[in-house]
Amino acid sequence: MEQKRPSLRFKCLVMDHDDTTVNSTATVHYPCFVEYMEKFFPDIHLTLEEYFTYNFDPGVIDMFTKICGMTWEQMLDEEAYWKEYVKHHVPKAYPGIREILLEQKKQGGKICVVSHSFKENILRDYRENDLPEPDLIYGWECAPEQRKPAIWPLEQIMKSLGLKPEEMLVVDDLKPGYDMAKAAGVPFAAAGWANDIEMIERFMRENCGSYFKTVKELYNYLFG
Repeated sequence: MEQKRPSLRFKCLVMDHDDTTVNSTATVHYPCFVEYMEKFFPDIHLTLEEYFTYNFDPGVIDMFTKICGMTWEQMLDEEAYWKEYVKHHVPKAYPGIREILLEQKKQGGKICVVSHSFKENILRDYRENDLPEPDLIYGWECAPEQRKPAIWPLEQIMKSLGLKPEEMLVVDDLKPGYDMAKAAGVPFAAAGWANDIEMIERFMRENCGSYFKTVKELYNYLFG
């Protein structure tokens, strides 16, 4: 007798991209940051842990402007450098992520992405890692006021797919994703597999509805 699959817990998974779906900060974004700083701002040094922490809070824009002291124009120049660098460096999906996305699709669910990466790079990473293509993507190409932690991406997803907040789950490793989900009344799952930074893990465990240290734990929560 064929085993019956469990019912779908959430009609839509709203996936963050970097350090949730793909292992990108340690292997792509931080090396790019170090390379750029060595060329143009040799007096500025951040460790990988500091880079993770400042991306968590206060966020990427404040990290460049307030922590690193860049002007807006200098930050845009770094963004252009980063965008070119990313074209030639493809991050790997975390083991088990593909199984989650495939099972979500298999059971008739939707997959959306809300990220601070560009849509074109997200699609490339999904394609190169043999992941099912997302139904909707809202990335860094959105206007600044529309990017997370703004709730605009979630509002667009709900409007486009006819979903209620409780029918979606935001999966993210950083505070902007948590802030976005909380403001929109959407359930949130913290992805804890990208790093072992105590401050980040403590905040996520204390404030988020669900915290998962491994991809397998998330799979079991969704489908087990």
